[in-house]
Amino acid sequence: WTLLDTGLRLSEFADLKKDNIQWQERRLVIYGKGGPYGKKTKRRVIPMTERVKKLLEYHFAENNNTGMVKRTVAGIVKKVADKTGISKPVSPHVLRHTFSVNCIEKGISTRVLQILLGHDRLATTEIYLNLSPEEAIREFLNKW
Repeated sequence: WTLLDTGLRLSEFADLKKDNIQWQERRLVIYGKGGPYGKKTKRRVIPMTERVKKLLEYHFAENNNTGMVKRTVAGIVKKVADKTGISKPVSPHVLRHTFSVNCIEKGISTRVLQILLGHDRLATTEIYLNLSPEEAIREFLNKW
């Protein structure tokens, strides 16, 4: 759920430490990819849903300040997808795309989504919005 509710990159999730979490404000502070040439100094703040807060509280209560191994996270995502009967390949990055589409469906602007995903260019964010022609027609007709 954490990847699906935050849109974090796998590396950002795996590197997450207690120090990155502002519990009272329900925010994650992420340092990492993005910026000119992928500088690690780039900082962004991600809102934390109640569900994510509970999961991270549990994780850090059990693991102190330890992040997760990327391969382990990818394996968990695949295992959950297999158990739910999803036939298409699912990876942590697919969950990032799903987060993006969910945000747009909830009415979050592409500009805000760009900030949440940590993209420098809006064009990069738009790649994540694999909206079908049916969705485009439906939105147009609903708003016209």
